[in-house]
Amino acid sequence: MGTGISKSYEVIVIGAGSMGMSAGYHLARRGVKTLLIDAFDPPHAHGSHHGEPRLIRHAYHGGETYIRLAQRADRLWRELEALAGEPLLVRSGVLNLAPEELVSFDERALDAARLGVVTELLDAAEIRKRWPGFAVPEHFRGLYEPDAGYLNSERCVAAYRKLALRAGATLLTNTFVKDVKVTGNAFSFVATKDDVYYADNVIVCAGAWFQTLKPFMHMPVRSVRKCVGWFETAGPEYRAGSFPGFTLGTGEGGYYGFPDIGGAGLKIGRHDGGVEWKPGEPFLPFGDDPEDEGDLRRALESFLPGASGRLIRGAACKYELSPDEHFIIDAHPAYPNVLLAGGFSGHGFKFASAVGEALADLTINRETELDLGMFSYWRFEETRSRIDFQI
Repeated sequence: MGTGISKSYEVIVIGAGSMGMSAGYHLARRGVKTLLIDAFDPPHAHGSHHGEPRLIRHAYHGGETYIRLAQRADRLWRELEALAGEPLLVRSGVLNLAPEELVSFDERALDAARLGVVTELLDAAEIRKRWPGFAVPEHFRGLYEPDAGYLNSERCVAAYRKLALRAGATLLTNTFVKDVKVTGNAFSFVATKDDVYYADNVIVCAGAWFQTLKPFMHMPVRSVRKCVGWFETAGPEYRAGSFPGFTLGTGEGGYYGFPDIGGAGLKIGRHDGGVEWKPGEPFLPFGDDPEDEGDLRRALESFLPGASGRLIRGAACKYELSPDEHFIIDAHPAYPNVLLAGGFSGHGFKFASAVGEALADLTINRETELDLGMFSYWRFEETRSRIDFQI
């Protein structure tokens, strides 16, 4: 049974999560006839954007490309706030912590300073003085960015959805894309269970579901199950307004977290590790494995002991990891009118506003002002040696 909506568009966006919804908005506001298709009903709990909030930092470990991308994203988040009429970005400050023998923040601070990002390098004593909630050993160092903070991710996606639809985009929810085909390197067919849609251009932001679109595309990404938890805090030192967002590098793993916002508890998650997941397999809820809570609690007990109280709630989400954990933003290897955006590797949300704009630029003009060269599809041996994609 058909949907009753138009079958022909200038652009079809497959996957309307953070990147896809942003791209749909940036296309629609320029008058481009756009169809967004999502397997669920965004914002939702099946991708990488749920379980607010998400950190936004500008002094980034990936060098100047990421810093410039973060700066552009910040401007666009503020623009979205103004258009949506609600607060989306909170400048709590972000403190990056790690043992000095494991991580040096010096180069990151220099890169940031060259591009006008303010940071402070702090020793353990200064960190404990400013934020008594941290129990950091003497060999730890910190990089603090006062103008960084966090984004209310689900509200951001909802705001882009509202504005995209207001600008004329069409959104098809709870609809799985079964297949994509291109004829003559120019015209695309996107098939769902009930219909086929046509477009001059396609943007694929399928997240953890890229593997369902084989053999049309082979994205070198794997999906892993990740867990986050919100824990009761013992005192006001962890509350929003006085406590920063943070990243925590340790010999046992890397963690990130947020202050206690409105009594919801301090949120903490682990960036590395995780159990691989494939579409079609059961996705286990938080708590199925005792380590879902145990791993997070051990980090809190060691470094934020006053925030290691009762678990208030937990959530499981999906990371889609590229081999080097840098993004993939590039044209399909055979079809220049199909853009691929994936491998955001658990640190992409903060950039979604700028990535969506860049995808719109690349679709309309085949170029963008941002330097995206380091996100090439072809940088991996796996992609360079592939000859079995569908043509």
